[in-house]
Amino acid sequence: MDRKIKKKTWTLKRIISLLGGGSLIVFIAYLLFYTDRRPTMNIDIEKITVSEVKYGVFQDYIPQTGNVEPSKTIYLDAIEGGTIKRVVRQSGAVVNKGDVILELSNLNRELSVLSQEASLNESINRVRQTRLQLTQNDLNQQQQLAQIRNELDKVAPRYEREAQLYAKKLIAQQQFEQTEADFKYNKKRWEITYAQYKNDSIDRLRQMRQLNQSEMRMIESLNGVGKILDNLVIRAPIDGQLSTPQLEEGQAISPGIRLGQVDIIGSFKVRVPIDELYLPRISVGLGASTRFDNEDYNLKIAYIYPTINNGRFEVDMEFIGSEPQGIRRGQSLRMKIELGQSSEQILVPVGGFYKDTGGNWIFVVSKDGKKAEKRKIRIGRKNSEYYEVLEGLNPGEKVITSSYDTFGDNEVLIL
Repeated sequence: MDRKIKKKTWTLKRIISLLGGGSLIVFIAYLLFYTDRRPTMNIDIEKITVSEVKYGVFQDYIPQTGNVEPSKTIYLDAIEGGTIKRVVRQSGAVVNKGDVILELSNLNRELSVLSQEASLNESINRVRQTRLQLTQNDLNQQQQLAQIRNELDKVAPRYEREAQLYAKKLIAQQQFEQTEADFKYNKKRWEITYAQYKNDSIDRLRQMRQLNQSEMRMIESLNGVGKILDNLVIRAPIDGQLSTPQLEEGQAISPGIRLGQVDIIGSFKVRVPIDELYLPRISVGLGASTRFDNEDYNLKIAYIYPTINNGRFEVDMEFIGSEPQGIRRGQSLRMKIELGQSSEQILVPVGGFYKDTGGNWIFVVSKDGKKAEKRKIRIGRKNSEYYEVLEGLNPGEKVITSSYDTFGDNEVLIL
C-alpha cells in the first residue's frame, strides 16, 4: 500500500537560500549605513607636507628687506659750471667741514663777476658823491644863514638907537630911513633864507635816507657777486666721509650736476620699501627687529615717505640702542616689522593649502595617520610663519599644509 511522504519545511536548500539572502541584506545595509561614501583618493604620504597645529605666541609682523643708509647725507651739487681745475679730495676720504674737495675754473664767469663788481663800485661811488654834495649844500646854506644873521645883529641895535634919536629930532630923516631900510631888508632876507633851508633840510633827510638804503643794497649785491666765485670751490658741508664719481682735471661740469655726497660716519638708518597694502597699518614709532652677525637688533619707524611708487612706499627706520658693528652703506637687512601686539593663539604653519582653500577648510589627518578628512576652519591673521586659527582646529592635531592642486573634489585622502 502506498504511503504519503510528508514534505520537510527546513530543507538544506531552503536554509542555504535564506542564509544567502539574509547575508545579502545585511551587506547592503552595512553599505548603506556604515561605509564612507564620500569621494576618496589614495595619496603617497611622501609627496605631501603634514604639520602639527600648536598653541603659541602669534607675532603680527611682515617680513621686509631694507637697505642700510647713513643717518644723514648732504649732497654736493655744482652751483656754477666750469671745468675741474684741481681735485683735492678723492672718493672715500674722511673730510672736515670746510675742507676743499675740488676747484672749478670758469673764465667767462670770472670776467662777468669783475664787470659786475666794477659797475657796482661805480654806482656806490656816485651815491657817495651825491651824498657829499647834499652835505656841502647843507653847510653852504648854514653859512649863508650865519652871514645874514651877522648882518642883522649889526643893523638891529643901530636901528633901535637911531629910531630914538630920530624921534627927538636929533638926526636927519635920510640917515634914519637908510638904517631902517637896511634893517628890514636883512630881516626879510633871514626869513626867506631860513624857510628855504628848512624845506631843503626835510628833502635832504629823505634823499639821504634813500641814498643810504641804496648804498646798503649795492654793497650787499657787491658781496653777493664776490661770493659767486666762491661757488667755484666745492667744500665739505659737514664732517663725514666723501663719496664722489670718478672726477678728473679738465672735466666739464654743468650747473646743477651732482658731484657726490658727504655721509655722517658711524650712524646709520635702514630704508625699507613696503607694499601699499599695509599703508593703513604703518605708523611712526612701530617697532621692528633684524638679525645681523648672529645678534638681534631692534629698530623703529622714524619717518614715512608720502609718495607711492610702483605700488610701494618707503619708511626710514632707526636703531634703538646699539647699532650693528661692521654694517656698510648699501647692505641689505632682513626686517620683521611689527603690526600689532603679540598674543597666544592656535597656530598652523603657512603652506600652499591656503591658495586652494582660501583658509575656509583643510585636510585633518586621523590619529592613526591612515587617512585625512576635509574640515571647515576659519583663519585670521598671517605672518611669514603661521596663520592664526580662529575656529575648527585644536592644538596637537595634524593637518596637510602643502598644495591641494592634485586632490580635486575628494573629501577623504587615504595615506
